[in-house]
Amino acid sequence: MGRTDRAELVIAASPTTVYDALLTPEALEAWLPPDGMRGRIERWAPRPGGGFRMVLTYLDPTGSPGKTSDATDVVDVEFADLVPPERVVQRAVFEADDPSYAGTMTMTWHLAATGEGTEVTVTATDVPPGIDQADHETAIAASLANLASYVEAAG
Repeated sequence: MGRTDRAELVIAASPTTVYDALLTPEALEAWLPPDGMRGRIERWAPRPGGGFRMVLTYLDPTGSPGKTSDATDVVDVEFADLVPPERVVQRAVFEADDPSYAGTMTMTWHLAATGEGTEVTVTATDVPPGIDQADHETAIAASLANLASYVEAAG
């Protein structure tokens, strides 16, 4: 059994607004990349069994931090389950030669209405061992903060 990482945040927006930001390619490119990276979606099929391919590029690749190349992480994501506006389940596979990044990581985005907006809980299971847990949880939290900024600014 693989490792599980998680983060959560209450976002001042409706579950429908947050769900839409999880399923719009332009939105994902804007908020999903963690700090220090930018993202580009190369293909898009928003349905169970469909998915997307995202190229994440380090703004400063000093030290060659990328999994796919010195400056990039490429991830193929399949939508395993879509339950509007409650849950998005993704299966992510990194393109990497290093076997410590191999395997399929499942990312579950759970959305629950609260009095303040939407509590978004992200649970990553079967996280590849090459991904440092503290760094990964920090990156998930940064993506959640970016998501909050994105949807709150649009609202």
